[in-house]
Amino acid sequence: MSVFQAIVLGLVQGATEFLPISSSGHLVLVPWLLGWQFDSREAFIFNVLVQWGTILAVIAYFFRDLVAILRAVVRGILRGKPLEDPQAREGWLVLLASLPAAVLGLWLKSAVERAFDSPPAVMGFLLGTAAILLLSERLSRPGKTSLELTASDAIWIGLAQTLALFPGISRSGATIAGGLFRSLTRAEAARFSFLLAIPAMIGAGLIALLDLAALDSAPQQALPLLAGFLAAALVGWASIHWLLGYLRRRRLYLFSLYCAIVGGGGLLLYVLRP
Repeated sequence: MSVFQAIVLGLVQGATEFLPISSSGHLVLVPWLLGWQFDSREAFIFNVLVQWGTILAVIAYFFRDLVAILRAVVRGILRGKPLEDPQAREGWLVLLASLPAAVLGLWLKSAVERAFDSPPAVMGFLLGTAAILLLSERLSRPGKTSLELTASDAIWIGLAQTLALFPGISRSGATIAGGLFRSLTRAEAARFSFLLAIPAMIGAGLIALLDLAALDSAPQQALPLLAGFLAAALVGWASIHWLLGYLRRRRLYLFSLYCAIVGGGGLLLYVLRP
């Protein structure tokens, strides 16, 4: 992978990680459409590690919130009342919601890697994202904030996140939809989704880092990874800011339509393409 290709894919990652349209799906489809050929294992590792750029964007955007949550958690532990403060409870709920994907991610790792090498599977999963977003808007009754979440709400959202282990199922889309089904407002569901991304992506990235270290080509991938990381971080911050403003005023139907068009159109192109 060249530095130019890494920058392009980093921009794609940053733009699509937080929009509910599946960054992992786009990281598979964009090289396929452009005719770029990568080793499937190296491409999977790059796709996972470049997500750390968007982790940096989340941490930067929500830095004050994260500091407040961390202080509340530490204060609660020291006082022997870890769940008394609403912000501390939110921090524990983020960790609780991270557990399903952490467990199933290790179990399904091989199947997920194979899906990254299958554009038709990604297109099918994009159609699944379109359906999830549509149903969440039609069936949900949003109204509460993330500080009102319960343990069962967190587990539900965490289970929704496991769907996004497969490329084409949007992580933000699945978790925002999960939040809507538990009556969160759209903006609050998005905020919880972004916070939930931090442990999920750090864990996946650490595993991918171990896989990278085992590759003979690891030194050659360092510069492209750095370029993709920086591109994803810069665009990711802007993507978070834009989406939060959008969801305060509008629904998810536009993203559902986009995923349906890309997924359905991609399948048609795959069949017709020589």
